[in-house]
Amino acid sequence: MDNRPIGVFDSGLGGLTAVKELEKVLPQESLVYFGDTGRVPYGSRSRETVRRYAKQDMAFLMGHGVKAVLAACGTVSSTARDIGESLGVPYFDVVRPTAQAAAAATKNKKVGVIGTSATIHSGSYRAALLSIDYKLQVFSQPCPLFVPLVENAFISPQDEVTRLVAERYLAPLRESGVDTLILGCTHYPIIAPTIASVMGRGVTLIDSGREAAKALARALEEGDLLCDGEEPRKASYFVSDEPESFTGVAELFLGHSVNGATARINIENY
Repeated sequence: MDNRPIGVFDSGLGGLTAVKELEKVLPQESLVYFGDTGRVPYGSRSRETVRRYAKQDMAFLMGHGVKAVLAACGTVSSTARDIGESLGVPYFDVVRPTAQAAAAATKNKKVGVIGTSATIHSGSYRAALLSIDYKLQVFSQPCPLFVPLVENAFISPQDEVTRLVAERYLAPLRESGVDTLILGCTHYPIIAPTIASVMGRGVTLIDSGREAAKALARALEEGDLLCDGEEPRKASYFVSDEPESFTGVAELFLGHSVNGATARINIENY
């Protein structure tokens, strides 16, 4: 057994969708979350910049004595896996478990992938999908405006701006006939009702945060790294910008308050 916390990080708020799933599958586990709200989004940055940010984010979590790290960020998962694998604790990203879930879900072998520009241009999901089943047809679409829309709380299914953007981005994927769509950024599940409505019936959405959380839970159980449940669960949240704006939107993501548990840190110190 291992009572150390699980570390989770993302470019901003999106990784909280993975935290929400971790709370469901591992309700006794303590968590440390870092959202790099001062430097969001990562998806429009260069590969070198994303890797530098990821290294700092991971170093911060390691400083909190975590027993595992989840990169709840599609961009980091696509460009910095080698950094995570050298941490000395189990490292998880969103790409492989999400690709496995999509490959299992599709019936017509046509899988769509949406993500940040960096994630899509890396080809990480395409490579993972084809390594699982070379007969799959993969259709990718960058959706760079989704992250700032979510970060600024344009998340209602009735929001006309978000729907118009979704219709523009998703039109090629609808025309391709995909029956499975990977939400390749952990921000995207927050607007999943809008995405699902635009894609139409018969299209299965694969939540990358959910699949990564499930994979992490399985690995901790198999490695005998779960907590013993005797100590009260703790959750700490850290951001690189003002915590007030994070707190309000975080409650929408998680469905519960994070008041008193959020602090600002200078990530450039790591």
